[in-house]
Amino acid sequence: MTTRPDRLPIRLTELTECGGCAAKLGADLLADALAGLGAAAGGGLADPALIAGLDPPDDAAVYRVADDLAIIGTLDFFPPLVDDPVAYGEIAAANALSDVFAMGGRVLFALSIAAFPEDIPRGMLADVFQAAAGKVREAGGVLAGGHTISDTEPKYGLAVIGAGHPDRLFRKGGARPRDALLLTKRLGTGLLVSGRRSGRTSDAQLDAAIAQMRALNRAAAEVLARRGIAGATDVTGFGLLGHGLEMARASGARLVFDAAALPALDGALDLAGAGVETGGAGHNRRFTAPALRVGEDVAPELVALAHDPQTSGGLLAAVPATDADAAVRDLAAAGVTAWRVGAVVAGEPGVELR
Repeated sequence: MTTRPDRLPIRLTELTECGGCAAKLGADLLADALAGLGAAAGGGLADPALIAGLDPPDDAAVYRVADDLAIIGTLDFFPPLVDDPVAYGEIAAANALSDVFAMGGRVLFALSIAAFPEDIPRGMLADVFQAAAGKVREAGGVLAGGHTISDTEPKYGLAVIGAGHPDRLFRKGGARPRDALLLTKRLGTGLLVSGRRSGRTSDAQLDAAIAQMRALNRAAAEVLARRGIAGATDVTGFGLLGHGLEMARASGARLVFDAAALPALDGALDLAGAGVETGGAGHNRRFTAPALRVGEDVAPELVALAHDPQTSGGLLAAVPATDADAAVRDLAAAGVTAWRVGAVVAGEPGVELR
């Protein structure tokens, strides 16, 4: 249940210009800034025990400590995209925890990263921390500490430590031609949050988006791990096409998405058709443009949906086509709805929307 904004002492979204994963730096700018750092996985200037680092990028860093054990490390934080501090804490935590699940790992513990104004009511701050702690417990871990600073614009997130078997991790480079692509959450959170700021998103539409953003990817990851998949990522700030492009490049293949099969949150396509778009979507369009092909019959609102920055989005998994239907049934049995949204094909690395 979300607290009504008129019953809150401060409306968190009024303290920010952009919230959630839509506040991320553009993928193209980030790639240029990180180039040449030498944090390569498995060689170069990096420790050979570093299984996943920055070259190629993956959802989390992974360090092998034994033949059967790897430590997974990630962090994520952002300004509030909702006013309710409980919802904000849960969404920020679920989003940060997702990177461990996107690697096929389990959560061990997390540390808070917090920046808030000095005059924020103490009860609101406590609500954020307690909500995040509850979400970490739901993920199987514990909130063990953290760090705070004073800032006029609120920001919250987690540094998360997890573990997994080095040979059973999900990787962005694990997609293979003839795999089917499954997506485990609907798209459109960025559109709906942006629409809310201009009064175009209804309470019911925003509540549905918040409920989805609060949901962990734990159950989906556990099902996919039992099925032995190798390729996955989570769809967050770079949108479906941006994260799909990262996966395509790491896998040396093309990801072809069926525009008509993309699942959208209620109201998202109407907002896209009305011209609503986040600043992050513009970054995503620039990032994907050189490697993107869009079919002539694809509606502009579906292109916008595929570029929309997601906060605490679902897993995008590459599953052998012969196993896809069974995987969807197994996910449903675990309470996770999944959609078959495309396929992996051989060819020059890139993404297509048909």
